[in-house]
Amino acid sequence: MKTISRRNFARTAALALTCALLTVATARADEIKVVTSGGFTAAYLELVPEYERATQNKLVTEFGPSMGTTHNAIPIRLERGEAIDVVIMAAPALADLIKQGKVRADSRVDLVQSKIGMAVKAGAPKPDISTVDALKRTLLAAKSIAYSDSASGVYLSTELFPKLGIADQIKGKTRKIEADPVGGVVAKGEVEIGFQQISELRPVKGIDIVGELPPGAQRVTVFAAGIPATSKHPEAAKALIQWLASPAAYPAIKKSGLEPAKSK
Repeated sequence: MKTISRRNFARTAALALTCALLTVATARADEIKVVTSGGFTAAYLELVPEYERATQNKLVTEFGPSMGTTHNAIPIRLERGEAIDVVIMAAPALADLIKQGKVRADSRVDLVQSKIGMAVKAGAPKPDISTVDALKRTLLAAKSIAYSDSASGVYLSTELFPKLGIADQIKGKTRKIEADPVGGVVAKGEVEIGFQQISELRPVKGIDIVGELPPGAQRVTVFAAGIPATSKHPEAAKALIQWLASPAAYPAIKKSGLEPAKSK
């Protein structure tokens, strides 16, 4: 029975993939410009070749944080009127852009759920973060702490650290990393511990992921896709987003440390 079940599952998955790709193929464009934030990057890069082979469309991909004021941040790009067909970013930031009229209100599709993790340099001792109290002790004992300028870092610096009552005590040893992976500075030994979405930590070489933030401290972030008002290929953009949200994308999503937003 297990063999039959697996075969049926494989056939169903293949059919879903075929249907999804056929849907995408109905909306063709020479080039579709996508800007994705770090949380979805690993899954997206694995999915791009499959999409391009199936549709003959070309994805022009760039990267930028969901928040912040750096030159490549998605809100800043749209503020200056950059032509982008699809943005993939933290849902709260996307909601703000929809309110501002910079992203089409009916285009939002939730793609994945993401959790925050902590990393140390490869081979270094792994501090205890199994409970909120253990996390608090680890933060107080750490010599230096890094976090991103996007969704996870904003939550840590403005909500979690104050909630733990240690914001003032650790202020002098925290470092916000703008537009670059937090894991990079951890790998170089520039900071002792770093926090970011687990899907952004996984691809970084030279670090060990200690684990997820514990219940009571964790913040699950939804990453969603939308079509900016500046899109030159809105129909092709819509088809791409639908495919990224389909079961065909689930294996790559889970492999990257994320969970599909609609996964049961």
